[in-house]
Amino acid sequence: MHCRGDYTLDVSRAVRVRYNARFAISGQQRIATMSHYYRLVVSCPDRRGIVARVSGFIAGHGGSITEASQHSDLEAGRFFMRYEILADSVGMSAAELREAFAPVAREFDMDWALRDTRRRPRVVVMVSRESHCLVDLLYRWTAGELDGDIVGVVSNHDDMRGLVEWHGLPYRHVPVPVGDKRTAFDEVERHVEELQADCVVLARYMQILPPRLCQRYAGRVINIHHSFLPSFAGARPYHQAHSRGVKLIGATCHYVTEELDAGPIIEQDIHRVSHCHTPQDLVRFGRDVEKAVLARGLRWHLEDRVLIHGNKTVVFA
Repeated sequence: MHCRGDYTLDVSRAVRVRYNARFAISGQQRIATMSHYYRLVVSCPDRRGIVARVSGFIAGHGGSITEASQHSDLEAGRFFMRYEILADSVGMSAAELREAFAPVAREFDMDWALRDTRRRPRVVVMVSRESHCLVDLLYRWTAGELDGDIVGVVSNHDDMRGLVEWHGLPYRHVPVPVGDKRTAFDEVERHVEELQADCVVLARYMQILPPRLCQRYAGRVINIHHSFLPSFAGARPYHQAHSRGVKLIGATCHYVTEELDAGPIIEQDIHRVSHCHTPQDLVRFGRDVEKAVLARGLRWHLEDRVLIHGNKTVVFA
């Protein structure tokens, strides 16, 4: 029995290594075969000539625009733009293109960024005890659906360690005691720094981030929650909603700010329910909506499709 147990563990480890190696190889092949792009995102005061000036600049450097999105917010007097440029058509590095574009940006008082798609964003996921969002994101990452890489998981419980380490990722267990949350979040912050996170995803992480973390990673922390706030706050929200007889359940994906669950919204969705459904049905439907909404929100963020303006977003999905 002892030998069989050892053998089974060795086989499991070997299968896991082969599995991770297979996905690592397929991921590298996908990156190698994907076109290489520069993504230019712009927000600036609205005025005539912005599109012509930016497009003319890119054309003047031989650039090929493969995707273009623009939006004018007439109430705010603000213009938003996202361009994908075929990198090989420009004939210069991202740093050189940024330097060349800087005078145009100053001319139009732009808030702007230019990202090289060969530099994949690093994502840290934070989770508590509910696994559905984490499992979904891990699957989408291994399947190559995300334009970024999950580089580690931080949790206030140890429940997900086996799942995460099976995927070959570091797992950081940081309990958050009621009487000493500051020390706990100091450690969380150290782990996020060590993992060099570009983006942090709260995949049903049931703790409130302190203001300093919200400020430091402003526009880079994404959360998911059910749609019942503030009506059904606290424990068992789906059971509360069932008792009230709600007809719609849903989820919201948003950026985290110091004001709880009130940051700029990235994506939302709903699922219709009726008197026929049990509380368990609502929980199941809710999990499905939550993981789909979170995945879309994260994907759009990683693809530079979300531009924040005040407490609102422009999403070029």
